[in-house]
Amino acid sequence: MTSAVGSAKTAPADLPSATDSDSLTRSIREKLAMPIHAFVFDLDGVITNTAEYHFRAWKRLAEENRIPFTRADNEALRGVSRRESLRRLLNGRDLTEEQAQDWMARKNSYYQQHLQGLTPADALPGVTAFLAAARSRGLKLAIASASRNARFVLNRLELTQRFDVIGDGHSVSEPKPSPDLFIWVADQLRIAPESAVVFEDAEAGVDAAKLVGCLTVGIGNAKVGHADIHLPDGLKTARVDRILTRLEAVRSNRE
Repeated sequence: MTSAVGSAKTAPADLPSATDSDSLTRSIREKLAMPIHAFVFDLDGVITNTAEYHFRAWKRLAEENRIPFTRADNEALRGVSRRESLRRLLNGRDLTEEQAQDWMARKNSYYQQHLQGLTPADALPGVTAFLAAARSRGLKLAIASASRNARFVLNRLELTQRFDVIGDGHSVSEPKPSPDLFIWVADQLRIAPESAVVFEDAEAGVDAAKLVGCLTVGIGNAKVGHADIHLPDGLKTARVDRILTRLEAVRSNRE
């Protein structure tokens, strides 16, 4: 006699039920429908441009240790932490932890020497007006930078007080390209990541922001063309209302 239990066909236990699928769909739609509450900005390349200072500092360190280093090599260091930058500079060469700490400290010292000359005039064109316009719309403003010098730079630019939250290389243990910094900033702002718009000039930053559901605005170079919208000229001619309208259209297309 054939067992009724043995002959019955059952769905695999790990497949979602129709109810689970409906709940997931509703959850996605609710996130897409969240109003935009905050603009979150990378610092270097978005608010100011100290890329040349980074290049000179890494170049000096490389030359002291007879390591080839070009401007093309420097582009690969955009948007990542100092330790990850050092790893890429070394390109397989070995250092002890003590040596690594010494090299990173020397690079930062060279970089900070250049930063001493920063003034409010070094904010990129359109930045101050854009921040004021965003604030007038009731949006929260934040920085999410991999740099451990972010507060120093903002102080030199006299922009520190314009931001509700400043996330930097000290804020999380895994900085960009991990998404942890964006999660931390959203938590400090008391909003969901899906309610934030991230302005980034680095591919790693755009990718990290997208991982946690943030809307993204690529600034400058074509490497961030995969952001939800792309502003080749940065914030120079950007308008808050236009950006919000375009991002709402992006959301509508996702539904």
